Amino acid sequence: MSHANLGPKPPFRADQVGSLLRPEPVKEARRRFFAGEIDRDELTAVENEAIRRIVAKQKEIGLAAVTDGELRRSWWHFDFLEHLDGVEGYEPEQGGIQFHNVTTRPRAIRVVGKLGFSKDHPMLAHFRFLREIAGEHVPKMTIPSPSMLHFRGEVADGAYPDEDELFHDLALTYQAAIRAFYEAGCRYLQLDDTAWAYLCSDEQKQQMMVKGRDPKRLEQKYAETINQALEAKPEDMTITMHICRGNFRSTWISSGGYEPVAETLFQKLNIDGFFLEYDTERAGGFEPLRFVNRKSLSIVLGLITSKHGALEDKDEVKRRIEEATRYVPLEQLCLSPQCGFASTEEGNLLTEDEQWAKLRHVVEIAHEVWG
Repeated sequence: MSHANLGPKPPFRADQVGSLLRPEPVKEARRRFFAGEIDRDELTAVENEAIRRIVAKQKEIGLAAVTDGELRRSWWHFDFLEHLDGVEGYEPEQGGIQFHNVTTRPRAIRVVGKLGFSKDHPMLAHFRFLREIAGEHVPKMTIPSPSMLHFRGEVADGAYPDEDELFHDLALTYQAAIRAFYEAGCRYLQLDDTAWAYLCSDEQKQQMMVKGRDPKRLEQKYAETINQALEAKPEDMTITMHICRGNFRSTWISSGGYEPVAETLFQKLNIDGFFLEYDTERAGGFEPLRFVNRKSLSIVLGLITSKHGALEDKDEVKRRIEEATRYVPLEQLCLSPQCGFASTEEGNLLTEDEQWAKLRHVVEIAHEVWG
């Protein structure tokens, strides 16, 4: 299927968030690697073969942008963040992250020294491999937003006594990351950020306040830090942001529409496009999109769920796209799944065939809506 009419530049009319289910050979190779049965080169060879296969599949389906499925990662965020200068990963005693009726395995990060981004960050090499095999398709790279280091990380005693200095260095770190990915050939970068969805949830904001965090200050500081980081974005690079309410083994964390943060998101963040979760009523209605007031801002409607394999009714998806045009012109809208299929290596509860059918569904609907 041709991708020529899915739009001239990202985000595309039919797009995707990024992560894909880990194929069995990758899962088995990772198990053997951590058991000491194979070395890093052998694991990388298995990953490379699997990534070539999934990139070919994305091309076959008709997607304009291809990802490596985040197949080399265990987590969507920790794997990137713990390789920043001044950050370390560890296993917390209190356990994992609590989702709806399920908890992740234990993993956490903490800031232990001055933040920075080095040119030997492993994900630069991951992107270069993707770019080599992307061909005429656009290679899309996904990394966690700077907000996630602060939101999910701890700060060791003495590392950053002044929180404003932490945010300042975090912005500079991401400026360096953006430049490094650009130099590696990246023209389509996505910042994944669940913090904004938490700021939409009364329950989650209450939990923040119990921990001594002020939600309004977080909203302000996260926006300032992201915009400072984006000062490094070259003119011919597209940077989007994906916002969701949690995605682990087909479960979720937070609920609440975008209204509480809509004005900040759509009018104050210098982002080129937003991937917005809209597959359930937990994300609220399209009314917050009334704050979209610049023609250069793309809104990618996440109307196709990645949490189960049943295909959405095409007419219902088209009806909801039409409903969104009450607030944003059709030419500024795109379509995608609401999240990736495997935010962690465990993956959501659907099959690979169902995953590919979902993405093909997105492409088919986009062709029918936008022509």
